[in-house]
Amino acid sequence: MTDLLELTAELVDIPSVSQNERAIADHLEAWLRKAPWLQVDRIGDNVVARTSRGRAMRLIVAGHTDTVPVNENARARIQGDTLWGLGSSDMKSGLAVMLDVATSVEEPAVDVTWVFYVAEEVAAEHNGLRHLFRDAPRLLAGDAAILGEPTGGAIEAGCQGTLRAEVTMLGERAHTARPWMGRNAIHRLGKVLRRLEGYQERRPVLDGCEFREAVQAVAVTGGVAGNVVPDVASVTVNHRFAPDRTPAEAEASLREVVGDVDRFELLDVADGAAPGLDHPLLRALIERNRLEVRAKLGWTDVARFAAQGMPAVNFGPGDPTLAHTRDERVERAALDATAAALRDLVVRGASP
Repeated sequence: MTDLLELTAELVDIPSVSQNERAIADHLEAWLRKAPWLQVDRIGDNVVARTSRGRAMRLIVAGHTDTVPVNENARARIQGDTLWGLGSSDMKSGLAVMLDVATSVEEPAVDVTWVFYVAEEVAAEHNGLRHLFRDAPRLLAGDAAILGEPTGGAIEAGCQGTLRAEVTMLGERAHTARPWMGRNAIHRLGKVLRRLEGYQERRPVLDGCEFREAVQAVAVTGGVAGNVVPDVASVTVNHRFAPDRTPAEAEASLREVVGDVDRFELLDVADGAAPGLDHPLLRALIERNRLEVRAKLGWTDVARFAAQGMPAVNFGPGDPTLAHTRDERVERAALDATAAALRDLVVRGASP
């Protein structure tokens, strides 16, 4: 029986900061190829392993191989039943669970596609899952998906969309000794900031999961010199919106929040994903293991599956509150419980 804590430590000790993932892809590919029932494909540093038993349903289980930069935690350290190290929570513990189940269940009740993909922690243009959907969509065909993002062993259903916009107010330059000769753009921006501060969040409930929208100013720019009334000031706003709204509806809502401004520029937007909990495979995972279910308030790659009409959830052993921190760690009990639930789903499928 695989010691999942040791396996996670092995993966942590393979450096894989975003866009430097060849070594871990080599390691995963070699491990997966030892299981003769898996067909393994490698596209760049993305590794996909599939069973082909002719089952009625196909489950996709996916996890990213990259980590954020090192923060004095490059090497794994095990003390008792706790493992510390970069990526231990997000998400090499999830990769360890995937690797163990993939290479130990020869006759699954459902066909399974195991996807190990690169560059989730950086700009979307580099995302390996995005590239696979574009370049090899046949490898990602399935009925339901599980993303091994850290959830502490709970189900985090769907995800919220995310939108960034730059809001600008204009003015007119003047000497600060004679400010009445100009118009201060920073002062004008103040009313926008007050409207953002007074934002009242929506909390829609979808499939029993309460989503919680948010609007936050994340950057402010403006100013010319210490003795000049500024003529331009801007604030960058991030809006997290529930998956019952389209990106266009979220943009319209944000425009209403900021009110009358001189310029509103949409910088980027990513759609959310509905919970999708009514799929029999996902329902079986939840009910047979009595898993806690809550909404995913952040954005994750489950949205990419949802865009293909495939219901997906987040489910992994790591603690999401520890992700990207120097104190990142994972507990043996969380690893074992998550692996047991995933193995049960693969072995039994959607049976009662």
